Amino acid sequence: MRSLACVALLTFLAACATSAPPRGAHGGRGQRVANLQRAAALPWRDGGRCVVREASRPWPVLVERCYPALEHERLKFRDTTGSCAVASAGAAAVGVGLCVLAAPEIAVGAVIVLGVVVVAVAIKEALDAYELRHGSPEEAGASRGAKVASREGEAKRKPELEPAPAGQDWHPPVPPGPVDRPRRASCEPVPVPRASKDVPHNECADRFPPNRYPGMDVLVGGVRFDALQVGARVLWEIKTHRFDAYSDFIRDREVEKELIRLHREGGVASDCGYGFVVGVSTEVHRQALLDSDPELEIVVTGCPR
Repeated sequence: MRSLACVALLTFLAACATSAPPRGAHGGRGQRVANLQRAAALPWRDGGRCVVREASRPWPVLVERCYPALEHERLKFRDTTGSCAVASAGAAAVGVGLCVLAAPEIAVGAVIVLGVVVVAVAIKEALDAYELRHGSPEEAGASRGAKVASREGEAKRKPELEPAPAGQDWHPPVPPGPVDRPRRASCEPVPVPRASKDVPHNECADRFPPNRYPGMDVLVGGVRFDALQVGARVLWEIKTHRFDAYSDFIRDREVEKELIRLHREGGVASDCGYGFVVGVSTEVHRQALLDSDPELEIVVTGCPR
């Protein structure tokens, strides 16, 4: 099933790569500018360097090569046309997002960006350079003057707006109200070395969600999770022990112990704005947990022991 999903995704991307370019993109130069303008609306972790490097290629090819550089936790994808549907849940995490974004013309509401997007530095510089080369002499002079002024006068801009009293050094204004820095920092995902030395468990945690930080746990809100899902704001706890082999008495004790941890992890994930999923190897283990807490989101991974 997973192989069929991958074949379907590769077939779609191949079709995209041979599709007509977006309106207004005629020739290499027009296509490059159109791609830069399109990419400017997305959040990039690398400052847009990959986009600038690949901007002369067709948009689907650019997306395929630069997709890993996106801030995936800030993006939500909706397959509004149904053309990106895949048969495998394992492939859907990456496949649907890549497929939706690679479409020659993205449907309205298909890509949702969380938060305000500031144009990536490399993309902005590339667009500015294009305007200087191809704008009118008056526009080019104004743009060049604005750029020089922004670089040379940045340090002086605030003192000019807020002149300091004579004989006093200027200090930037203090933001109003308390700033909750510790909590905000603790909710940022931080990859950390694996706590578990169980190789099959760690391989399952990397493969199934799949894990954004392969070979690493992720620390959020002071709690370790086994994985942060690629392309989604979802944290995972993976269970791979041989639950089915336990006696009924041991199963009950194991479920009680697991629920204490799962409730704590789920609470931290929710407080920090993440979804929370539990991955177990068998349907027996899944049903035992759901019998005690039907609100849990549990997926059978099938990871062997």
